[in-house]
Amino acid sequence: MIELDNLAYSYGGGELLSDISLKLTPGSFHFLTGPSGAGKTTFLKLCYGALIPTAGRALLFDRDLREMDRDEVAMMRRRIGVVHQDCKFLDHLPLAENVALPLMVAGRAPASEAQNLKDLMDWCGLTRRMHALPPELSGGERQRAALARAVIMSPDVILADEPTGNIDWEMSERLLTLLIELNRMGKTVMIATHDLSLIRAAKTRVQARVLRIANRRLQLAGADL
Repeated sequence: MIELDNLAYSYGGGELLSDISLKLTPGSFHFLTGPSGAGKTTFLKLCYGALIPTAGRALLFDRDLREMDRDEVAMMRRRIGVVHQDCKFLDHLPLAENVALPLMVAGRAPASEAQNLKDLMDWCGLTRRMHALPPELSGGERQRAALARAVIMSPDVILADEPTGNIDWEMSERLLTLLIELNRMGKTVMIATHDLSLIRAAKTRVQARVLRIANRRLQLAGADL
């Protein structure tokens, strides 16, 4: 699905990531850890084609990212749902319309997807907030809405960048449950996080591989987690 082969990425004249190799296989669950500034967000961007590696290869669904034009990358990214660290919403649109935006971008009429949208909002526990404006939402509601928007196109892969960074533990567990449920549906999941408690909680419920970025390289984390 996503394969990084001896990948490197340089920024501002310095190398941020080096000699990165990884395969994300269908139905796998990964955590990505590392100190602030280590390159976790950059790593995720390389996984969904927002950045091009400065060396090595990034293969997305068996296609080399370098060989795809802009339209091909856009089509491929419909198969990857991304939960951003600081998810942006259009404040003048109700929550349901914000979640449905990827459908409109893809040319799919929201009216024809109304039941799917309702089911998704219910699954995320947001049914009562469908008509609320984004500024009216709590932090936990925003994060669940971000997840809903990321998965509304039924992607094969979900990449989440610090999805629990600004919410309390109870809401973090709720969001983790949703991501584990997606994985049990066959979705590949990768969560970038500094929250070791979240990783420990997940490892009792799902077979997860824990990776760490350190000294510009990707390592398999040890049992100390």
